[in-house]
Amino acid sequence: MMRPITGTTRVAAVIGNPVRHSLSPALHNAAFAQLGLDWVYTAFDVAPGAAADALAAMKVLGLGGLSVTMPHKEAVAAAVDTLDPAAAALRSVNTVVPQPGGSLMGHSTDGAGFVASLAAAGVAVAGRSVCLLGAGAAARSIADALARAGVARVAVINRTFATAQETVRLAGVAGVIGSAADVRDADIVVNATSIGMGSNDLPCDAALLRAGQVVADVVYHPRTTALLVAAAAAGATCIDGLGMLVHQAALQQQLWHGELPDIAAMTAAAERELAARRQ
Repeated sequence: MMRPITGTTRVAAVIGNPVRHSLSPALHNAAFAQLGLDWVYTAFDVAPGAAADALAAMKVLGLGGLSVTMPHKEAVAAAVDTLDPAAAALRSVNTVVPQPGGSLMGHSTDGAGFVASLAAAGVAVAGRSVCLLGAGAAARSIADALARAGVARVAVINRTFATAQETVRLAGVAGVIGSAADVRDADIVVNATSIGMGSNDLPCDAALLRAGQVVADVVYHPRTTALLVAAAAAGATCIDGLGMLVHQAALQQQLWHGELPDIAAMTAAAERELAARRQ
């Protein structure tokens, strides 16, 4: 049962445009309830170009935290007072945390959430080789987090070479421009593109997937993408994209109030919301 909202209830929110499709309210309100915290989470549709105004409003209203989604991540990174190392490297923020004295600190939990989702599935990345499909925002955050977690090799495959180079740079000494051979040879294959969302398209040749690999997809709707179907048929271990979404949100909660919520409660809330949308 949802706790009553009173004059002492802390408010957190997600800003984006559009934002009505976001699963974040379901995730975060489930986490607050599970922890027994007097917090509530909502969504604010903020027009492009108005991210700095939203941050000013956060200070004025005393919001307990903000999640940031497209198209505001880069603008928020430029507007907050300080950045954590990942957010500074990515020039992108998905979490804003109020600091003592009234300043705002920007964090990026996306990549760390992905690594945490692998760890929750029993997959350690340190010393492993990864083939990263894509070089957009999700891929960049994952490349940065993999490098911080001690991965041995991150081979980036992307249609645009210049964009791939930027993602390779974020992977540090582990980063290289990849090829089809890396899909076959990598310990872990990650689809960091939107390919497979609402379609049966594949981000790579299914014939290159093999038994013994871990294949992860950042797409979470549908939970079982065409890539994961092909990976399972090849004998690979499959990890869907909902784990990354849930774990990055759990890390946001920890930054806001110091407690890490129960992942199972958040996952169940996300699954209920997705099921309701399919009806």
